[in-house]
Amino acid sequence: MRNIKRLYQRMLRKHPMGTQAVQAGILMGLGDQIAQNFIDNSKTIDFVRTMQFTGIGLFISGPATTTWYRILDKYIGSKGHSVAIKKVACDQLFFAPTFLAVLLVTIGICQGKDIERLKIKMTNEYSDILRNNYKVWPMVQLVNFSLVPLHYQTLVVQSVALLWNTYVSYRTSLDKHN
Repeated sequence: MRNIKRLYQRMLRKHPMGTQAVQAGILMGLGDQIAQNFIDNSKTIDFVRTMQFTGIGLFISGPATTTWYRILDKYIGSKGHSVAIKKVACDQLFFAPTFLAVLLVTIGICQGKDIERLKIKMTNEYSDILRNNYKVWPMVQLVNFSLVPLHYQTLVVQSVALLWNTYVSYRTSLDKHN
């Protein structure tokens, strides 16, 4: 186990963006699998859906959150409770609503929705998921920004997001045939 931790830390130092993108992809794919196996109670597993969630984590979520946390650290700072509160405010007022919209549109595109159906998807899901975001993420981010070093913040968020991604996967799969 110690060797895995050392390898992870070395990869994080040498390739921070790539390492955090890969971990986001793995955890988003795992969140989809949890949704399919334990919430959807699917008789068959949709591996294409899982690969789509993995791709979203690898190419969008991991790089976006890593870049965002670097921006926050650069312009707001890295230490102190007032810094953490400012970061949470920026994160939840700017990043969360925008990222959620990108996520829902991307999932809709993966589900083969056209522009009209994407608009319906956003109308039906966005507000409710954003409200639920505000029930979970401000407290997580307050702890994250207060206590966790910058290079581990994406890992913390993606670990908590395992449950969040399970919820988003389940929620967005409800209307996949509409």
